[in-house]
Amino acid sequence: MSISAKFAHTNLVARDWRKLSEFYQVVFGCVPLVPERDFAGPDLEAGTGVAGARLSGVHLLLPGYGEDGPTLEIFHYSILAHGPVPAVNRPGFGHIAFVVDDVEAAVAEVLDHGGSRVGEIVTLKVEGPKVTWCYVTDLEGNIIELQSWSD
Repeated sequence: MSISAKFAHTNLVARDWRKLSEFYQVVFGCVPLVPERDFAGPDLEAGTGVAGARLSGVHLLLPGYGEDGPTLEIFHYSILAHGPVPAVNRPGFGHIAFVVDDVEAAVAEVLDHGGSRVGEIVTLKVEGPKVTWCYVTDLEGNIIELQSWSD
């Protein structure tokens, strides 16, 4: 039996949360929710398991869901751990995806705002419709899939 659940948010830990937040607002139309977050102290340390942690950031409403939709939470920790470079085929969380009208135009927009291309634009047939897609990264290297569906 599964628990009663509703998706709430996806978190990105940023080197510069303001700059990364602006990227998602400008490129994808995400909308910031107030208040901005700024946490420190024993409860944060206990909850995160990071001694001396302080975090700040924002929740961004994702496009297409209205005011009660899921958010993209972008936080910066005062103490950052180093990890491997994101890869599309690494186990664990791989990417976030946005449905767009025109993948080629969306790729250009991402590149114009500091993102990078991971792969080429391709089209695959999925039991009926076709999906045109491409992996790109935001300006901090997080992987984003841009996709468009057609008959």
